[in-house]
Amino acid sequence: MASPKWSPSDAMTRRPTNPDDLFVAARGGDRASLARLLSYVERGGDEARAVARIAALHVGSAYVVGITGAPGAGKSTLTSALIGSLRRQGVRVAVLAIDPSSPFTGGAILGDRVRMQSHATDAGVFIRSMATRGHLGGLSLATSEAVRLLDAVGSPCTLVETVGVGQVEVEIARNADTIVVVVNPGWGDSVQANKAGLLEIADVFVINKADRPGVDQTQRDLEQMLELSEIATDAWRPKIVRTVGTTGEGAEGLWQAISAHREHATRDGSLAKRREQRLRNELRAIIERRLEHRAREICTGERWDAIQNEMLARSRDPWSCADEMLAGIL
Repeated sequence: MASPKWSPSDAMTRRPTNPDDLFVAARGGDRASLARLLSYVERGGDEARAVARIAALHVGSAYVVGITGAPGAGKSTLTSALIGSLRRQGVRVAVLAIDPSSPFTGGAILGDRVRMQSHATDAGVFIRSMATRGHLGGLSLATSEAVRLLDAVGSPCTLVETVGVGQVEVEIARNADTIVVVVNPGWGDSVQANKAGLLEIADVFVINKADRPGVDQTQRDLEQMLELSEIATDAWRPKIVRTVGTTGEGAEGLWQAISAHREHATRDGSLAKRREQRLRNELRAIIERRLEHRAREICTGERWDAIQNEMLARSRDPWSCADEMLAGIL
């Protein structure tokens, strides 16, 4: 079935609220229904589980590109330029912009989405800001479910742009088929300081703001990193692309590099393995999150207060207290 464009609903007052009907509407191109489904995913609970079950039955072959890098590297502007390049090729795009969480509401601050407003009226583009909600890696556990939902409603390509909190952003590797690491000219010695993590996750390097001085040296630094790494001769060697996000220069070359990685990963089987590992990681994360919620539940009430008092009175050690509290869920 051909995927329709996302478009405003002409039946605003009749929009359903249950996940099954919302999913049907979202598959038909209703942006507001898709937005509500994503809100369910972010909130968690029974509705999120219902959305996950529905989406899992309709996943297709959407390609997921992760865009990460240090704060200020120009990831959002570059993402906007990449959207423009894809749209000129007729490719429909969904974007998840992972934003810092508001300390008051827990919601996304929306700074990244503001930089993509030039695509706001394009029916072939869907942009959603998602909050990190304090998650250490900058990616909430809802991201993988959101990616799957966008795939299920017919998005052929999803860009996941991270909040950019430094080395912890290697977590993007769990959610993307191709990982783009964005750096800037003048990076210098920090390349060496960070090379282990970057070489571990990067499929494509982008030197953004390439109109600034130092771009040649930055490229030489990256090339030296790749030369010194223990990468097998038949493995993928990350490509280095220069871009100027503010003008869109180099965006087409970036997509060509991403496409080349996709072809290579498909051919050698690493794409299938990466997607399998993504599902394994997601299952583990779901179990960990549910155990975390259960732990919070048992750490309340009279029994919890009594066992804490015993520990504070030095009549019991913390480990035996924990064993007693956990006995009920283990």
